[in-house]
Amino acid sequence: MSTTDAIAFWGGVHAARPAAGNPQPNARLTETVTGLPPGDALDLGCGDGGDALWLARQGWQVTAADISAVAIERLAALAASHGLSDRVITVRHDLHKSFPPSGFDLVCAHYLHTPFDLDRATVLRSAAHALRSGGRLLVVDHGSAAPWSWNQDPDTRYPSPQEVAAGIDLAPETWTLERADAPHRIATGPDGRTAEVTDHVLLIRRTA
Repeated sequence: MSTTDAIAFWGGVHAARPAAGNPQPNARLTETVTGLPPGDALDLGCGDGGDALWLARQGWQVTAADISAVAIERLAALAASHGLSDRVITVRHDLHKSFPPSGFDLVCAHYLHTPFDLDRATVLRSAAHALRSGGRLLVVDHGSAAPWSWNQDPDTRYPSPQEVAAGIDLAPETWTLERADAPHRIATGPDGRTAEVTDHVLLIRRTA
């Protein structure tokens, strides 16, 4: 499928639901980042913007990237309404074709899944290379499907964090694996339903 299809699909996904007034951050982000000194962060696939806004409130300078113009426009307006325009920059990127400039202390990619062609290993490798020394790459993938997920294919396979790390293939003398596990949590969907889900969590630190 083409880039045009991907843009239309994700634009439609966001346009079909009401704009979030106070989107919440992902649990794996808050548990990982709380206590870290704030710096420059990149939020890949920022969606409704809960992660970007939370990071900004913690003192981070955030570049929020998404393929959807709807998501980007909504987040820019939301950041302004919360007085965070000086801490949140929104940029539109099709990661299949382009990647934001480097120089980050944190890159987070939460649920960066798509039904369209995307070389995730290349994207995540670019994310790792975009880190400054000491910076961290946090990748959180679905390890199971929630009832409200757009992907209800029962044959979907969820690669483990270790498999994702192997696919990125980073030099161990430059990057260190700090976390690779599959914790469970109770998630709340956009319609208020709750369900137990599995996250695949990968945390990599650039050491040189």
